[in-house]
Parts: sequence; C-alpha cells; structure tokens
Amino acid sequence: MDMSDLLERLRGRGWRLTAQRRVVAEVLDGDHVHLTADEVHARAADRLPEISRATVYNTLGELVSLGEVIEVATDGRAKRYDPNAHRPHQHLVCSRCGAIRDVRPTGDPLADLPPAERFGFTISEVEVTYRGVCPACAQA
Repeated sequence: MDMSDLLERLRGRGWRLTAQRRVVAEVLDGDHVHLTADEVHARAADRLPEISRATVYNTLGELVSLGEVIEVATDGRAKRYDPNAHRPHQHLVCSRCGAIRDVRPTGDPLADLPPAERFGFTISEVEVTYRGVCPACAQA
C-alpha cells in the first residue's frame, strides 16, 4: 500500500504515528475528501474498531493545528476536514446536498481584488467558494 501525501508529510515532520493516528490519516487520503469528524470516525472504526470518537476528534484537531488539514465549513453544516492543505484550491459546494469538490481555477483570485477595494489591508489568504447544484441533485 502506498503512503498518502498526508502520511508522507506527517512522517517528514516526525509526527508520532500511532495506529490510531495512522488510520485517521489513511481515512483522509485522496482528492475531494471533505469528511465530517463523525464520518472520519465511522471509517476509522471500520479499520480499527477500538478507536474512540475522542481520539478521532483530538487527532483532527492536531492535524488542523499542524496545518496539515483544513477545516471547511459551509452553510452552517458540520465542519469537514480537507487533507489538501498544501495544494492551493477553492471549493465547489452543492447547495442542496452539501457535496464538496476541490477546484483549481486558473488565475489569481487576489488579482481580482483591485487595490481600492483592499482598504489598506495586507492580504494573507483568499477563500473562494463556488455554489451550485451537483448532477445528482439536478436529476432528482
């Protein structure tokens, strides 16, 4: 089994990979992964039945603190966890079911904000969320 990008980054940092931490990182592996903490716990428990919900929540909190996972919140729904913290991207969200996809539009969103609209701010990051209806919801 190949190590995920997240596992590789964590090993490179020297983060102690217990069985529980490893399972959480494996569950988060992949593109377009935006799981809630409960979804991470359910998938982790399929692989490691004794893993507790508290361990999953604590591990997710540590991964966010390390900057290895991004918390994504849309429309007041449960926070989701995105392992693509080191790949600049925005999100496309279905306004009906809440499905989230990573998108990488061309261009620089910062360049779209004219200096007069920056009000003297030094901008450190930009978050853009595209909203629409996914194909499954459109057919329903």
